[in-house]
Amino acid sequence: MKRIEKAIFALLCMGLMAGICTAQTQQAEPTEDTISGSVAAVGYMVGGGATTIDMVATATATQASGEAKVDAKTGGTAIALKVAGMPQPTELGAEFLTYVLWTVTPDGTTTNLGEIPIDKTGQGKLNVTAQSQTFALIVTAEPYYAVRIPSELVVLTNKTRKNTKGKLYPDNSYKLMKRNEYSKLGNPLALKPDLKKVPLDMYEARNAVDIAKSRGADQYAPEIFSKAQSSLQMAENALAQDSGKNQVLSAARQTIQFSEDARSLAARRETAERIQKEKDAAAAAAAAKANAEAAAEAQRQAELTAAREAQMKAEAEAQAAQAAAQQAALQAKEQAAKEEAARAQAATAALRAQLLQQLNAVLQTTDTPRGLVVNMADVLFQTGKYQLSSDAQLKLAKLSGIIQAHPGLNLAIEGYTDTTGTSDFNMTLSQQRADTARQFLIGQGLSPDSITATGFGEDDPIADNSTPAGRKLNRRVEIVVSGEVIGVAMSK
Repeated sequence: MKRIEKAIFALLCMGLMAGICTAQTQQAEPTEDTISGSVAAVGYMVGGGATTIDMVATATATQASGEAKVDAKTGGTAIALKVAGMPQPTELGAEFLTYVLWTVTPDGTTTNLGEIPIDKTGQGKLNVTAQSQTFALIVTAEPYYAVRIPSELVVLTNKTRKNTKGKLYPDNSYKLMKRNEYSKLGNPLALKPDLKKVPLDMYEARNAVDIAKSRGADQYAPEIFSKAQSSLQMAENALAQDSGKNQVLSAARQTIQFSEDARSLAARRETAERIQKEKDAAAAAAAAKANAEAAAEAQRQAELTAAREAQMKAEAEAQAAQAAAQQAALQAKEQAAKEEAARAQAATAALRAQLLQQLNAVLQTTDTPRGLVVNMADVLFQTGKYQLSSDAQLKLAKLSGIIQAHPGLNLAIEGYTDTTGTSDFNMTLSQQRADTARQFLIGQGLSPDSITATGFGEDDPIADNSTPAGRKLNRRVEIVVSGEVIGVAMSK
């Protein structure tokens, strides 16, 4: 059975190899999900010998640097890239797992030259050949290596030296993929890759499938997305069965290419669908306008005919009476609506006041524009810990009973710390405390969909962190109670 599986796997890899290579060098059509960038390009002289340009850091990673040795020849332009000081991609965002080198030609075409492997010290090398002799070089952080459009996280751009041989073409515009097109679902668990156990290509493959699905590939490109899912399962099986590194890498890269193809096709089809809907809506609006204009013209002709028949006065009186009756009915309806709105507002205010009183009986609660803010002081947690004390559990149990008695309420749990300790530790502790409170409330029967938990660490202090009393006030967990039933929509 294993021999049959390996044979099938090999055939799939061979059939897909040409498509994978092509996809890594072609640029997808820009969509509304892109933004514009600008970079200077260099025209290298064919046969003029090798020359060197600097790769300078952007604000995305100021400590990064590099250089590229470029040698334009008849059969292509050889590029030897070296980089240093590169942060691990996940430090720039959980959705980013690798770096990619791109060429940008003066007409704005971007070409993916390949993935830049980065070691633990932030150094990396890449030797590739570009087909053009006139281009700019940029390095971007990406969720996987087979992307078609560079992400907006540009880390390095080229800069000529005084002795660089070539003609400069400044301010070349090109397209960058918006970061939120990957962050919606990329690397959903925000895990840093453990490359000792799992190859980076596997993380990229998982990332690529998640991103494709988040962009609607299962709906708009199911024929390709299903292949991506199957290929990922093959890679996972090969990894779990320790079938060999080459088999795992081949299946992972196959998965990445299928996923990128599915994501790109889904984006194009979704855009085409939206455009068609807009066209249909415009056509319907035009038809409605034409009908309205025809009806208006018919009415006008009818009124002229009535005037010629000496009935204009009677018609005008009838119309006036009808208008007066409609106006009176409209006014009555508006008055009734105002009265109903006033009653609803009064009921909402009464419920909010009642809820404030009930919550204050359990924990200190303040009425704010954000909603009713319940303050859990740090005495309900052990110092530096996130486990709930018995007193905290009792108070939260009472609070859950109150919330359950008023359907339609939402809870936003926010954890805060003082400035003692490192920012990373405080951010983690505040998130852990918020998560602990959320899980306890869920265990009390509250809906998980109605509760969010966010750690803000040292942000938004309510007192001076330079004094013990101020720090004590800043160490807190706040529960923001909101909902339309008390006149406050849940904060997003």
